[in-house]
Amino acid sequence: MSFKSPNEQLEIIKRGTAEIISEEELLAKLKKSQEKNEPLRIKAGFDPTAPDLHLGHCVLLKKLREFQNLGHTVLFLIGDFTAMIGDPSGRSETRPPLTEAEVRQNAETYERQVFKILDRERTEVVFNNDWLGKMSAADLIKLASLGNVARMLERDDFEKRYKSEVSISINEFLYPLVQAYDSAQIKADVEFGGTDQKFNILLGRDVQRHFNQQPQIAILLPILEGLDGVRKMSKSLNNYIAVEDNAQDIFGKVMSVSDDLMWRYYELLTYRSQDEIDGLKSGHPMDAKKALAFELTSWLQGEKEASKAKEDFDTKFSSREFPEDAREVKLNKDESRTVLDLVVESSASLKSRGEAKRLILQGGLSIDGEKISDINKLTPEGETLQLKIGKKEFVVVKIEAS
Repeated sequence: MSFKSPNEQLEIIKRGTAEIISEEELLAKLKKSQEKNEPLRIKAGFDPTAPDLHLGHCVLLKKLREFQNLGHTVLFLIGDFTAMIGDPSGRSETRPPLTEAEVRQNAETYERQVFKILDRERTEVVFNNDWLGKMSAADLIKLASLGNVARMLERDDFEKRYKSEVSISINEFLYPLVQAYDSAQIKADVEFGGTDQKFNILLGRDVQRHFNQQPQIAILLPILEGLDGVRKMSKSLNNYIAVEDNAQDIFGKVMSVSDDLMWRYYELLTYRSQDEIDGLKSGHPMDAKKALAFELTSWLQGEKEASKAKEDFDTKFSSREFPEDAREVKLNKDESRTVLDLVVESSASLKSRGEAKRLILQGGLSIDGEKISDINKLTPEGETLQLKIGKKEFVVVKIEAS
């Protein structure tokens, strides 16, 4: 167990969280854990809906590792059953269901990726199909009786869809209940999730009470914005940095984010104190961004690979040559696409159409080595275009026939 006092543990846990429900209950659990010399059981569920974990997941994985460093046990729950339903949290429409084969293949990659960050000795990997897959129709009906439609419609995402007359499937109503049932099955003391998981995790507390268990603590974490600086990091939005990206890709993608987003990444993904981050803010943004890129690349790929990636980036940046491993974007052919449209559709660093417009007017765009400052100019013809956007973003655009 941890040599730190429960109050010291609480201060470490609180950093970077959006909400804890409740701190008093968590402190009581930490005290009891230390008195009995029994680690807390920390639950984090991941539905294997895509093969790649990314930095958005790492915000949560980092906090889990902090709990492990304090002597507690992480229950890494792979939702191989719930993935076939699809988590409706934050969705404006029903998520397409996955096949068992797709779920199984993605789950295998998750087990491999998480141990880049988590301590294998303090991690239990569990699959919710082990209990949910064995439920009978009668068991499921009993579980469904613990919820009600009125409460489900209190959820912001369901409420919006209901008012907009967008379909909500019955199985989506079941999702929060089966996630809550997971907590009762594994007797979780704490459950982690993004702020969009608040409803589901709080429902877990209710279900645990139904089974005469002490309710879990809900620890909610901020949602990490993707490379575009606007939307949630997501593979489907192609604005992500994958845990298994190579070192050059991780370093280059971090260098492509905006200065404002850089500080968000510092706060949610690094172990630096606020004083250290404030100190970096007083220096040159480029130096701070290189330090961030090196730190995150080292975290995921090791210091040796991070050093090579930094050297590679510095060589390309200083010589201004177009890098061979530039990010690739595929776009459908559109005869009416202007260069402004092209940049908006291709850039991962620019946050808005207005920002893209200013960059082009100020001479910050080159296409195939030619500077272009006319925002209304039509996109040059060709199947492949090399875009240099600003000083450090390089994109290869592949134009495909519609």
